Amino acid sequence: MRIDRGLRRVGAYVRSAPGTYAWLAILFFTTVAMHHMSPEFEQEFLRQRSTNIHELSNNPVRVLVQSAMWIDGAHWLPYAVLYTVFHAQAERWLGTLRWLTVCVAAHVLATLISEGALLRAVNEGMAPHSALNTLDIGVSYALAGVVAVLTYRIAEPWRYLYLAVVLGVYCLPLTSTPTFTDLGHFVSVLIGLGCYPLVRGRGRQWNPKETVAALRR
Repeated sequence: MRIDRGLRRVGAYVRSAPGTYAWLAILFFTTVAMHHMSPEFEQEFLRQRSTNIHELSNNPVRVLVQSAMWIDGAHWLPYAVLYTVFHAQAERWLGTLRWLTVCVAAHVLATLISEGALLRAVNEGMAPHSALNTLDIGVSYALAGVVAVLTYRIAEPWRYLYLAVVLGVYCLPLTSTPTFTDLGHFVSVLIGLGCYPLVRGRGRQWNPKETVAALRR
């Protein structure tokens, strides 16, 4: 009975964030597919679906969509955890359409801005010409945007602690030897924070103190 009750709760939770878990399912199947590719084929296959400058110049819409369907690496389980902790919470709070708007805005705008910065670096001789075909796939920009927008889900003063951690995680790489990906992540955070108009009227804010008190009862 307890197992059945637990399974029903898991099923209800998954159904409450359909976009998150549909996306996660796609990532599962594409990750399995990657495990069946030879290293040489995988690199060329992913490069054709990468949002590098060359592909963006020729097929921008196609690669912006396809690049979000593959994981930069072969480990799916960590993303299942991250999607449950952040994406599912944001989708349940904002609703699927608003959540998806944050994801698309962060993924697309951060990609264009970071690749634009890379193109400028190539033109000014600060990066090699081969960078035009660099491999750039994955879902981390959308994730960073959602992590940031969840700042508004948390009640004060805990919100400021959460925001400090988020900024620390995504700003720290920019202080050492930043890459265009580090810039993209930081831009994604700014975009997520800029999505404040989407969070208005989305219900009561979450207070960690109240949750802890309820668990102690």
